[in-house]
Amino acid sequence: MKLASYNNGRRDGQLMLVSRDLTKTVAVPAIAHTMQQLLDGWDLLKPQLQELYDALNEGMLDNVQAFDEAKCLSPLPRAYQWADGSAYVNHVELVRKARGAEMPETFWTDPLFYQGGSDSFIAPKADIPLASEDWGIDFESEIAIITDDVPMGVSSDNAAKHIKLLMLVNDVSLRNLIPGELAKGFGFFQSKPSSSFSPVAVTPDELGARWEDSKVHLPLITHLNGELFGRPNAGVDMTFNFSQLVSHVAKTRPLGAGAIIGSGTISNYDRSAGSSCLAEKRMLEVIAEGKATTPFMRFGDTVRIEMLDDNDVTIFGSIDQKVVEYKA
Repeated sequence: MKLASYNNGRRDGQLMLVSRDLTKTVAVPAIAHTMQQLLDGWDLLKPQLQELYDALNEGMLDNVQAFDEAKCLSPLPRAYQWADGSAYVNHVELVRKARGAEMPETFWTDPLFYQGGSDSFIAPKADIPLASEDWGIDFESEIAIITDDVPMGVSSDNAAKHIKLLMLVNDVSLRNLIPGELAKGFGFFQSKPSSSFSPVAVTPDELGARWEDSKVHLPLITHLNGELFGRPNAGVDMTFNFSQLVSHVAKTRPLGAGAIIGSGTISNYDRSAGSSCLAEKRMLEVIAEGKATTPFMRFGDTVRIEMLDDNDVTIFGSIDQKVVEYKA
């Protein structure tokens, strides 16, 4: 299934069922009003929704309207949990190498995570408002999953069945604020403002054979100011798959339905595929040339993030955003 949340003036939006080709949509209030309501009752409500989804794709439903990504909030406009990992350890290795730092061996066996703010996600077509260009504005193109209720201590083998939906992420980062925050020894906060998610969330079966071993085996495509920036394959060089990430996050606590777990920046050892954030490109420049020459984002810069299927058709819709100056 493919699902979205339309902006209806309420905090959690209106749950919408979306056709496979992203051309048609229909509200399903008789089943669930919001995405969170659906996730809370997933086992009971999913079969009912699946019947409507099949009918939608077969042209058998009434009250259908044209799907408009511009009307979408993030699939979960707010969430109880947003934990973002760093599953592509070669990306972390690169960043540390650029600053001459050794990487602990535990990074290859114990995933890194930070707890993100989840009370105010930015809509996928909305501007990114920030107060200063001096903060080092960066995008991070990622994939995220949404879970149902996950018991504490779940094994990675059993975690896969708790992955209900997938979506794309722009995990906005303020690079020049990160060093000062990390130096305090208490992790990210101001350097990680609101994130954005793709217009559409999809069940793993929508990816067919491209969803294997709890990984998405397709390129994640990023354009910066209309020019291709990178298309690394999300299924390549992913040290920890999503089942392992869910298991790690649930090691000491249960996860409630609607928990969002992020992959971290998609990155390949094959640098010809490009990058998924400015920081990685800058680090490659430091290693090769002794200094970074690619600037961070400025007000007016745009970023587009999407993923295409084997027929070059968008799967999740696209995140299209402009960085703008925030004025209180």
